[in-house]
Amino acid sequence: MRYFTADLHFGHANIIRYCARPFASVAEMDETLVANWNAVVAADDEVWVLGDVAMGPIDEGLAKVGLLQGHKVLVAGNHDRCWAGNLRRHEEWVRRYHDAGFVEILQGTVETEVDGQRVLAAHFPYEGDSHDEDRFTRWRPVDTGGWLLHGHVHTTWRVRARQINVGVDVWDYAPVSEVALADIMGGAPAG
Repeated sequence: MRYFTADLHFGHANIIRYCARPFASVAEMDETLVANWNAVVAADDEVWVLGDVAMGPIDEGLAKVGLLQGHKVLVAGNHDRCWAGNLRRHEEWVRRYHDAGFVEILQGTVETEVDGQRVLAAHFPYEGDSHDEDRFTRWRPVDTGGWLLHGHVHTTWRVRARQINVGVDVWDYAPVSEVALADIMGGAPAG
């Protein structure tokens, strides 16, 4: 089975307030995210994390990745220190994210398939943001009429046109299965 998720923000105290996450502390949030992940993901499953794994004390946040079951692929987001958009020493961080438990670290927009249908996967949506204006515009995928799996927008939407937010804030703080995403896409071409 394959799953997708985004915007875990392990170790990030302010995300609780920013997104009205129902946790009293960072420790409770991190423990719940790990427990929810491991309740749905088996050891031989694959999980694509579409950015923003950890903030705050980075060593503590990245250590949580090792507690997560499955083969983990990261498509780096703007809060990941290994994201190419950070420009300052991002390459030095790639090894640390691998050491934390990611088998693959990808940058930008990646093409994949969901239930035999071509989709794009990226941290950023085609358009829209969790703030009032679109940020990181040069890093956003080009809309060619197909489906896009993404994060970055937190609670702003779950599905918007051909954009599916796989972030934990709209999926009960757990990864979402490829099957559930295929149901949303309806098995029909997006364009």
